[in-house]
Amino acid sequence: MPELPEMENYRRLLTEHIINQPITRVVINREKSLNVPAERFIQELMGQRVVFVERRGKFLVFHLNNGRRLLLHLMLGGMLFYGTEEERPSRNTQVEIAFGSSTLYFIGLRLGYLHLLSAKETEETLKPLGPELLDRRMNKERFIALVKGRRGSLKSLLVNQHVIAGIGNCYADEIAFEADLLPSAKIQDLSEETLGRLYDAAVKVLPDALEHGGYMESPFMAGDTLTGGYDEMCKVYDRDGESCVRCGGVVTRIELTGRKAFFCPSCQHER
Repeated sequence: MPELPEMENYRRLLTEHIINQPITRVVINREKSLNVPAERFIQELMGQRVVFVERRGKFLVFHLNNGRRLLLHLMLGGMLFYGTEEERPSRNTQVEIAFGSSTLYFIGLRLGYLHLLSAKETEETLKPLGPELLDRRMNKERFIALVKGRRGSLKSLLVNQHVIAGIGNCYADEIAFEADLLPSAKIQDLSEETLGRLYDAAVKVLPDALEHGGYMESPFMAGDTLTGGYDEMCKVYDRDGESCVRCGGVVTRIELTGRKAFFCPSCQHER
């Protein structure tokens, strides 16, 4: 599932290519991906322009020049591709929005969605999200205050969008590895010093992942060599059975509160 680095990568690429370009065609292949009838969706989008693309957590918000918003959540298996019919991946598309000769293809929206909302509706939908660790208003002290007193596993905390927005399975495991902590470590048992180390790990891993285009390998457009570059840099995620890059131990996979978790039992600890 796309997480903060993947969605921020998309946001930057979309900003570069679609801003202020008139929408010339809209195709709906799966009406269940929308929140309004397809006919209304098409009618409201035709001729409009995207004036701003915002990211909040794992969501993208397309601000239209008529004041309306498109709220996108890709969920599991979702991806974006921008280009021509000949260039796009050979996969089913649920929504297609054309900007002249190039089209933005929404692919894999079986669980994800693209909703047409008012500004107020968008605000209400995003209101339950917690703060982001890369927000300029966040710092180590505020992070410690945010998580201190909570209970449960480290991984469950990091992927809880109501506590911290934007982190999912991949980066929760990579952050835990960077902080030398097990994903199963209990938050209530961690000292302030250890929580500070966890914060430092997060603000190292997330920007690094973004700089290298995130871990999802499917390119955003023809010639895109950035997107997915972080996949080969992951230390533990999807690396079960491989040697730990830090200590030479064997990376292990377990199920933790219904989620897969990857870690090195040799150099990651409970505290």
